[in-house]
Amino acid sequence: MYFRDIVGQERIKDRLRAMADGGAVPHALLFAGPEGTGKLQTAVAFSRYLLCRQHHDGDSCGQCPTCVKIDKQVHPDLHYVYPVINKKKSGEESTVSTDELVPWRECLIEKRYFGYEEWLSALGGDNKQAHIFVSESTSISQALSLKSVEDGFKIMIIWHPEKMNLECANSLLKLLEEPPAGTIFILVSDNPGQLLETIISRCQRIDFPPIPEAEISQRLMGPGIGLQADDARRIAHLSAGSWLKAMASLRIGQESEEFLDFFMQLMRFAYARRLKDLKLWSDAMATRPREWQKRFLEYCQRMVRENFIQNFHLPELNYMTEREQTFSNKFSPFVNENNIFGLVEELQSAQRDIEQNVNSKMVFFDLALKTIMLMKQ
Repeated sequence: MYFRDIVGQERIKDRLRAMADGGAVPHALLFAGPEGTGKLQTAVAFSRYLLCRQHHDGDSCGQCPTCVKIDKQVHPDLHYVYPVINKKKSGEESTVSTDELVPWRECLIEKRYFGYEEWLSALGGDNKQAHIFVSESTSISQALSLKSVEDGFKIMIIWHPEKMNLECANSLLKLLEEPPAGTIFILVSDNPGQLLETIISRCQRIDFPPIPEAEISQRLMGPGIGLQADDARRIAHLSAGSWLKAMASLRIGQESEEFLDFFMQLMRFAYARRLKDLKLWSDAMATRPREWQKRFLEYCQRMVRENFIQNFHLPELNYMTEREQTFSNKFSPFVNENNIFGLVEELQSAQRDIEQNVNSKMVFFDLALKTIMLMKQ
């Protein structure tokens, strides 16, 4: 990951370059902001910039031994800490980040932009929670006690530090109070309010704002993606400033034909009270992978909102494909102020149930029955 790979955040990149070029890098930085705004990616790019001996034109060279090692995520002076699922037996020390180094490297190299839920999937623990356990503090101390291999900075990126348990957080606080020579900590947090105030106070905080729609749209039209302008603007609008959401919307866009078919079936069967067809629909939905089911329910929430907005007859506020628009021309009157909140709430509830591994046949048939009642309001 290089500065040029990061979507938007130009002011922050300029600020970090100035720190590095002026030799005024604080020993602890806190990158804070919503998921998908490029915090982890910026931390990696900044680390590369600090370690690269030949950076020029505002970015790392990409050719020196340092850059080659970071491309492979094997640089000995760049360390990572991230939440993991404890796979150790009772009485053994908890799992630490280095135990999950292979999936971490794969995510950094192949995905580049990824969030907490995607990381859980990479760990094979979609229905479990990941944490940073107290045993991690020993690993951090050991890694930073060693002399820099390449006589430069030692950098420790801690992703989701709010996932640290209290003992680990207190150990980190001691290191921040008396950092080893030449060490830079970069804490990357989606929820900085969950961190100890004493940790926050010892970091220089940089807040990452949502990425402007224009910058997301421009990147979507650029090399590697190459969307048409209208499609890029629609996805950028739906992304709410998150590149992760933009990528999710892009995937949904590729699946939208299938999603629209299932959405139309649900609404038509529910309006006509065709219980047998709704049961078959629920059974078909239950055969799909859970990630697909979650994306479908997100799509349904968007379509319900789009149909409600269409009733205001302000086409500039709608973001739908031609086929979605054709269906909505007839369907939108049935989404009104009497049922819009109920429909969205039931779809969100179904999504939460799927995320919590509830039986999907039950979830989708229950959703179908509730949709019958709401469509008559």
